[in-house]
Amino acid sequence: MKLHKDNSLGALGSAIGKGLLAGIAATAAMTASQMIEMKITKRKASDTPVKVAEDTAGVKPTTKQDKQKLSQELHWSYGTAWGVARGLIGLTGLKGLPATLIHFGAVWGTALIMLPKHNAAKPINQQQPKDIAIDVLHHGVYAITAGLVYDALDAGSRRERKLNKVGNNLKSLIKRFR
Repeated sequence: MKLHKDNSLGALGSAIGKGLLAGIAATAAMTASQMIEMKITKRKASDTPVKVAEDTAGVKPTTKQDKQKLSQELHWSYGTAWGVARGLIGLTGLKGLPATLIHFGAVWGTALIMLPKHNAAKPINQQQPKDIAIDVLHHGVYAITAGLVYDALDAGSRRERKLNKVGNNLKSLIKRFR
C-alpha cells in the first residue's frame, strides 16, 4: 500500500480523535471544578442540560434519578463533542494560548446564546457578576484543559514539525537581515 505525503483525511481523523480525548479530559476537569465550587458556594447541581433537552427534543424525564442521569449524559456528551472543535482549531496550526482562547470563545459564546434561547439560563445582561464569574471559571477550566491535552497529544506531529521548520527558516532569514 502506497502512502501519500498529503493525507488530509488522515490528519482530519487524527485531529478529531485527539480532540475527543481532549474533550473527555476537559469535561472531567470541568466536572471536578463544578463539584468543588458547589461545595464552597452550596449551589445545587444545574438542570440546564435537561432544560435544553426538553426544549429541543421533547425529552421529559419522569423521576429525579432519570433527570440527574440525563443531565450527566448530556453534560459528558456535549463536553466531549466540543473537543472536536479543539481538534479542528489544531488543524489550522494554532496551539497554546491562541488556540485555547478561540476554543474558550466558541464554547462559552455558544452557551451564552443557546442557553437563554432555550430558557435554560438568563441572558448575560440579566445575570449577577458572581454567576458570570463562576461560569467563566468553569468554561476556562474546560478550555485550558482541552488545550493542554490536545497540544500534548499533538506534540511531534508531522504538521507541528513542518510549522517548526517554517518558523526556524523565518528566524534564520530574519537574522541574516539584521
